[in-house]
Amino acid sequence: MRDHLVHRLPKLSPERIDQMLAEGRFVDEAGDPIDVATPYEANRFIWFHRDLPDETEVPFEVTVLHRDERIVVVDKPHFLSSIPRGQHIRQSVVVRLRAQLELPDLGVAHRLDRLTGGVLLLTTERRWRAPYQSMFEHRQVSKAYEAIAGYRADLTFPLTVRSHIVKDRGVLQAYEVPGAEPNAETTVELLERRGKFARYRLVPHTGKTHQLRLHLHSLGIPIRNDPFYPELLDVPLGDFSAPLRLIARELAFADPVDGTPRRFTSRLPLPW
Repeated sequence: MRDHLVHRLPKLSPERIDQMLAEGRFVDEAGDPIDVATPYEANRFIWFHRDLPDETEVPFEVTVLHRDERIVVVDKPHFLSSIPRGQHIRQSVVVRLRAQLELPDLGVAHRLDRLTGGVLLLTTERRWRAPYQSMFEHRQVSKAYEAIAGYRADLTFPLTVRSHIVKDRGVLQAYEVPGAEPNAETTVELLERRGKFARYRLVPHTGKTHQLRLHLHSLGIPIRNDPFYPELLDVPLGDFSAPLRLIARELAFADPVDGTPRRFTSRLPLPW
């Protein structure tokens, strides 16, 4: 079986495979480890966890706002991924909290992108995931964001932005298609102005990728420190000096299990 693994896993050196076998990292269907002496058998399943790449630690804590038997609600800091993916495995809310809260089945009910901070809802067990995820799929959740962005005196608030947003797979930026049927809608309210910048309340009525960032950019008032809009900037993963000035401030819904009204508010600051 060892020789078969060397053949099937060319990205791992034979020496690394021998080391993993010695550590009991390869197991069979019953969870029993195999070793260098285990004979080859066709049509067997062998399980193992791949080595994780080195990651830049995100130096901000996840704050738990609420926890009960079904859900955990947190303040996700900027720069921390919601779920493990790509270059961000250990440095994700799910992986951190599974260990911290001793909840191995913890999973997200929705997502915030890595650069956005604020209220994030997770479920404690798999059996609760579907009811809470379905709320977001059927738009039964009220969400409100706050952002620091540019100011234009010729814009009258509140206003509603509608457009057709497309996000192509493998491309970092989303874009709007002029003249196409709108699939994204955002209400923008002006809360406060300080010189050439202002603080806004953003209420998304749809959930397209980068919707809020793209809609403010299309108004000519891009969000401060946005590395994607208006232009794509190459920011090193270890640079935490300029967080995106966008926070998921409020999340409200009727609990899908018992009907209880729920409302959660982020405590993260939004510096000018």
